[in-house]
Amino acid sequence: MRIRTLSLALVTTVAAALACAPFARAEAGPSPASASVVLVSTSAQLKAALGAAVPGDTIRLADGTYTGNFQTTRAGRADARITLTGSANAVLRTNTGGGNALYLNGASYWTVRGITLTHAQKGIMIDAARGVLVDSVTVHELTMEGVHFRNSSSDGAIVDSRILDTGRDNRGMGEGVYVGTANNLSDHSDRVQILRNVIGPGVRGEGVDLKEGTTGGRVADNTFDGTGLTGNNYDDSWVDVKGNGYLIEHNTGRNTTNNGFEVHTQAPGWGCGTVFHANHADLTGATGLDRLAIHAPAYGAGCPITVTADNAVTGGNGLVDPGVPVTP
Repeated sequence: MRIRTLSLALVTTVAAALACAPFARAEAGPSPASASVVLVSTSAQLKAALGAAVPGDTIRLADGTYTGNFQTTRAGRADARITLTGSANAVLRTNTGGGNALYLNGASYWTVRGITLTHAQKGIMIDAARGVLVDSVTVHELTMEGVHFRNSSSDGAIVDSRILDTGRDNRGMGEGVYVGTANNLSDHSDRVQILRNVIGPGVRGEGVDLKEGTTGGRVADNTFDGTGLTGNNYDDSWVDVKGNGYLIEHNTGRNTTNNGFEVHTQAPGWGCGTVFHANHADLTGATGLDRLAIHAPAYGAGCPITVTADNAVTGGNGLVDPGVPVTP
């Protein structure tokens, strides 16, 4: 392995883990012979490293502040991921507060680990990039979403991360994690997993928004604090599911204006097949119309939704809408 001055160990591929549940942290392993550890300590070096990365490279950030709109179009491979890593004291921020702190544009099979992203429109934008892993990052002080999987960015994951203080322009576009594109059924950002994160407070939108057109993801073991929900664009829950075939399990939430978890039909044939399992919703203090742990107006003939009896609710008006069965 070569070392360039422009580190944590490289990881073996996690593509198989990304495609199935549960998601497990990848273990360290050998890297391709051509891979480099690229040591970065300035914004200029970071831009250069992002522009030159090849499969198997690790870009290791020294502690410090990196100012700019950082982006890459370089793709890794399933068997040779590209890793951008540093501690929480390695901070990516924009100069003006606009644009993305980090933009992975077609940059498949990247791992982004440990760093902080702040003072931007969006923290991490992932476009047309398969198998991206966001691991143990901190995202805060944004005008819009925290992390966005878009434009058919399938088989990705965000794990063990902290997202807070988003949507600061109060337009209701401050979701913590956003998967897909509203009113666009061609965005197949499928099988995205959102696991073990702490989302909120100050997230001025749903903690997780799963758009129509997306399928087969998993939202599990997250902790939500809805303090800061604005009510703009119907953001009155921690999780809103509009895609198909999602598994929502083992999440806990508190501080909501209305509901805990929601599933909607935003387009015909969508918002179906969601399974809610072993979640706990604390609705204490909610003042909205429904005040349900799981609000499922999409339920009906041809649009199955499963709510298991091990879901729990504190306060509010109950577990789920009348007429939606609760299964053992």
